[in-house]
Amino acid sequence: MRETLRLDCRRAIESRPGPQPHLTGRSNMSMKRVAVAAAAAWALGAHIPVSGTAGELDGVTLPDQVTVEGRTLALNGMGLRQATILRVHVYVAGLYLEARSPDASQIIASEGTKRLVLHFVRDVGRGNLVEAWDEGFAKSAGPGLAALRDRVTTLDTWMVDVKRGETLVFTQIPRRGVVVEVKGQTKGTLDGADFARALWGIWLGDRPPNPELKKGLLGG
Repeated sequence: MRETLRLDCRRAIESRPGPQPHLTGRSNMSMKRVAVAAAAAWALGAHIPVSGTAGELDGVTLPDQVTVEGRTLALNGMGLRQATILRVHVYVAGLYLEARSPDASQIIASEGTKRLVLHFVRDVGRGNLVEAWDEGFAKSAGPGLAALRDRVTTLDTWMVDVKRGETLVFTQIPRRGVVVEVKGQTKGTLDGADFARALWGIWLGDRPPNPELKKGLLGG
């Protein structure tokens, strides 16, 4: 690439009308410096992130902001779900809030608008998803699970096999509940602040699927 830039500079000079300047050793050295500087600038520019995105994790890029019901939510953080002792990569999660926060308890308790996107990086069967929800709610809700059982069962009925690149999206909307989208299709809304707290607690509570996932969602 540097050689190409040097040749382009020389051709530009030689194409000028009139007598051609003689490139002395000093001027030739200056030309090399210009070429090197241009090459460095090009290389740096090629790696500037695309505007409107917040970053990339495990090959997944999420937008820095989303709009929900007229409200702008900012990407608080991204985390990777790893499963089994082999640490198999399952999905990348992105948490969106009205105001960024590193406080898990505050995020769980907040009744404001928020969204969690699960972008799968491998195929996952419906049975595994249902099992994960049942286990996650049991850990998050504890003794309160009985009161949530009907809503958790409804969530289970909405699950299907998901392929790599597909998403599950959970959006909490004040006075409405949690809207569930599966592979881009809205399945329904699950109401109740108790359900919402248990849902967010799956990832942000004391017993997340894996610690790195929680840390990433909190911006760590």
